[in-house]
Amino acid sequence: MRHVIALDVGGTGMKAALVGADGELLHQARRPTGRERGPDAVVENILDFAAELRAHGVRAHGEAASAAGVAVPGIVDEAEGVAAYAANLGWRDVPLRALLAERLGGVPVALGHDVRTGGLAEGRVGAGRGADRFLFVPLGTGIAGAIGIAGRVESGAHGFAGEIGHVVVRPGGTECPCGQRGCLERYASASAVSRAWAEVSGDPDADAADCAAAVVSGDERAVRVWRDAVDALADGLVTALTLLDPRTLIIGGGLAEAGETLFTPLREAVRRRVTFQKLPSLVPAALGDTAGCLGAGLLAWDLIETTDLAEVTT
Repeated sequence: MRHVIALDVGGTGMKAALVGADGELLHQARRPTGRERGPDAVVENILDFAAELRAHGVRAHGEAASAAGVAVPGIVDEAEGVAAYAANLGWRDVPLRALLAERLGGVPVALGHDVRTGGLAEGRVGAGRGADRFLFVPLGTGIAGAIGIAGRVESGAHGFAGEIGHVVVRPGGTECPCGQRGCLERYASASAVSRAWAEVSGDPDADAADCAAAVVSGDERAVRVWRDAVDALADGLVTALTLLDPRTLIIGGGLAEAGETLFTPLREAVRRRVTFQKLPSLVPAALGDTAGCLGAGLLAWDLIETTDLAEVTT
């Protein structure tokens, strides 16, 4: 059975799958990233994991994977196949595509940015299915974005497209590690809400989920924290939709797990802010933490289709 390897590398864990031509997950596996042992060990873990997946494919399906897709965090040069920088993994300028292709017997390998790859999956087979233009915004430790255009995700001239978390929404505000002040992710990420609620509630272990629960119970302190985050998020999203004019706006990540506690006030806050802009559909992500792995599989199948087409035309 023809299949591909899909691998989603996170800061603490890796998710992987063998994916059939119809998108079926033929095999799934997880393992720790092992970043505590340093960047070289992380790279070796990735290569070993990919090799194990290849071997499983041979045993279970009678042939090796036809291609591989890998999603990694940080700055990614997708054209050159280089994992340029990832603060949480400690690596710089890792030629990951070439290393994986060598370990996997020379099959084509696609390397993608984790959020853009997850956005690709949400756009094609998830909440944005059928939308010709979408914006995927996961609200997690930080805030990133994936700009979907006609079935692909835009990476930009230098690989920085979609970094909505560093749109300044509160000029002169809280300092951000990026060097600016007032960035969106300092106010509306899951970690920002956790920090704000821990301070207000006096519970250092409180997090964004606790804040959402307190909002539902009617705690006025939580309502204020939540409203501040929603207002900042709406400001950032309206800036993005003014520039990009998406048909669908997909919100994912940990904060989106609050459901309508987030989406009801967010839709209203966005609606209040638009003037001439067209309101997109604002929907929750559908694929959860499988999005990156599914997207990596799509990248791999896209490579195969491109190769097959090239062979036919020549």
